[in-house]
Amino acid sequence: MNSLDMLKKLTGESDEELLSLLLDTAQDSILNYTNRTVLPPRLEVTKVRWANIAYNRQGMEGESSRSEGGISQSFVEIPSDIVAILNVNRLARVGGKTYEKT
Repeated sequence: MNSLDMLKKLTGESDEELLSLLLDTAQDSILNYTNRTVLPPRLEVTKVRWANIAYNRQGMEGESSRSEGGISQSFVEIPSDIVAILNVNRLARVGGKTYEKT
């Protein structure tokens, strides 16, 4: 099952253009965070999870917390379990350069 199909199943959304945009944005964010140019296959599920979070947060862009009817919610940019996975796959910069296996 590819990333788009997984995200469709998770969200129930049928708009492939929207889901593809969310997946592309998630991939760009992951590559930027990990200092990589190519997404390793082991991060595909993480990309889907990040895109699913973005899908669920539509309409709440820019909010860090919300209170309604006595219920308070706070939001983190990236959940700690995803950060832990990304940190393991992050490439260090040495002398201003990143060395990535090809």
